[in-house]
Amino acid sequence: MEWNENETEETKTKRAIGGLLGILQASLDSKTVKRFVYTSSASTVIFNASCKNLDTIDEESWTDFDFLRSLGLKGASYVITKTLAERTALEFGEKNGSSLEVVTLVPPFIHGPFLGDRCPNSVKASLALIFGDEEYYKYFARTSLVHVDDVARAHIHVFEYPKAKGRYICSAVGVTIDKLAEFLSTRYPEYQIPKPDSLKGIEPVEFSELSSEKLMETGFEFRYGLEEMFDGAIRSCKEKGLL
Repeated sequence: MEWNENETEETKTKRAIGGLLGILQASLDSKTVKRFVYTSSASTVIFNASCKNLDTIDEESWTDFDFLRSLGLKGASYVITKTLAERTALEFGEKNGSSLEVVTLVPPFIHGPFLGDRCPNSVKASLALIFGDEEYYKYFARTSLVHVDDVARAHIHVFEYPKAKGRYICSAVGVTIDKLAEFLSTRYPEYQIPKPDSLKGIEPVEFSELSSEKLMETGFEFRYGLEEMFDGAIRSCKEKGLL
């Protein structure tokens, strides 16, 4: 599902949920699939007016559509569709839990190396300070990131963890835009990274940091930090002629 407005919210939601329910029902009918893991998004958690002043939020938070629409942000239909799809998956699991368990994994911006010729949206956004994509700056006033390999490992982990249930936030690093600018300037001096002072005039979209405590309590450990995320993403961009 793409973060764009090329389709109406109704069309996007109908297509996503219809496809999801078809896969869930096929998994149930197979009688061999015991657990279904749905890849959600932190966008289903962070747009919650009652939590916007909290330093950290967890799986109890759900995006509020009225609050989301009041922000007038690009990609609102994507967020609404992902939220409705995750709720649909969990409700299906509650209804059929004795035959098919449903668990959801909730990652923030997924960062790191990539295989395709096109830079994935989450990687492109994470590299905004390097690419000079100012439209993304406001989303990085305070944000969370996770390495793509940790996301893959987390999927396997919640498949195998016997007591896995419900939602699991999968966020490795929380960072502010000024700290991110300092990090990038130091590690990659060859790029013209905006100075922290020049970013102070940005009207930010403030997000609380995401807590991965529930996932880590199952024994999961993150292996990668900002260094590996950006090293991998930049290497992939160079290999594909994007940098």
